[in-house]
Order: sequence, then structure tokens, then C-alpha cells
Amino acid sequence: MSAPVEALLFDLGGVIVELDWERVFAHWARCSGRPVASIRQAFTFDVPYQRQERGEIGAAAYYESLRRSLQLDIDDAQIEAGWKAVFVETIPETVDMIRALRGRIPMYIFSNTNTAHHAEWAGRFAAVLEPFEKVFVSSQMALRKPSREAFEHVAREIGVAPGAILFFDDMLENVEGARAAGLQAVHVRSPQDVRDALRPWLPAT
Repeated sequence: MSAPVEALLFDLGGVIVELDWERVFAHWARCSGRPVASIRQAFTFDVPYQRQERGEIGAAAYYESLRRSLQLDIDDAQIEAGWKAVFVETIPETVDMIRALRGRIPMYIFSNTNTAHHAEWAGRFAAVLEPFEKVFVSSQMALRKPSREAFEHVAREIGVAPGAILFFDDMLENVEGARAAGLQAVHVRSPQDVRDALRPWLPAT
């Protein structure tokens, strides 16, 4: 039997904010003259990608790695403009549920994100972040999902046992990592998955 939930922990991209990597690839293709398909095929969440999400390298170093791996002859500003285009809009149904839960149960965000992306979404979606007690950012923590250490760090900061945290993420590997660290976790494929899990706390309609 699951322990009573004392805190909710949400991923940002894919759960609260819609992401579209095609917008990123399309921008880089326009700037470089390279085919979108070639850029899409070459792009991976590689070691430099993960290092910048842990804050081990900065934006300039990561953009240089992208120039090499994607064969892009474009400058940092052009790369960054495309990089930030990944964020589309908030997911209205989920945002509405989060706002309805404000004051009913403590809520937190844990995002694997780099400094450039963090600066973008922290400003653009500031109103959406208001209901949350704290936002945990991998590049500030030097830890990223799905590592056990990352989830244990967040649980200590929240001050709640891992088993009393309910975590939401759209990436299965992160859900599995959370469960391995003792958290309860929901694999989010649509806002309905969030709604089903949040039903005990949502106001009666």
C-alpha cells in the first residue's frame, strides 16, 4: 500500500509546458541552409547535452559541440534563438489543475534544464510557476534526472520522505528513476493521466 502523499513534484517540459523540437531544428535549418531531416537525425541528448544540464559546461561550450555534431555554420545567437524555440505554450488543462490545488498540498517542480532554457521559461512562464513552493533546476543542483542522487536531493530539500512524494514526468526513464529512489510516480502521456492521479486533491466539480 502506498504511503500518504505529502507533496507533489512536477516535471516542466511535456507536463506543464508543451515542447516542440521540430521548431528548434527548423530554425537551425533556416539559418544554416542544411536540411531539417539531417539536423533531426544528428541531434541526440548526448554527453555534452547532459553535462550542460548538470551545469558542468556553459552555453557557449555546448553550442560549439552542436556546431560540430550537427555541422552547423551558424553563430551562438542563431543557435540560441533556435534552442529557445522549443517552448511552445503551457498545457491549459494541467495548469488549471495546478492552480486549483494551490493551498491544498505543497507543490514543486523538478526540471532537467540548462541555463539558457531556464532563463527563457522562468521569465516567460512566471505566472504558471507561482503556485509552486520551489523550482528545482538540474543545472543549479549539478544533478539531473533520472539519477537516484537527484531525487534524494530534492526529497531532502522538500523535507519529505521520498515515498510521500508523488512525481509526474513525461519521460519513462525519469519515472522509473523516481520509483527506484522510492518516490511514487506517474508517467504522463496526456493531461488525463495527471487528472486521474490528482483526483484525491482536486475540488469536487
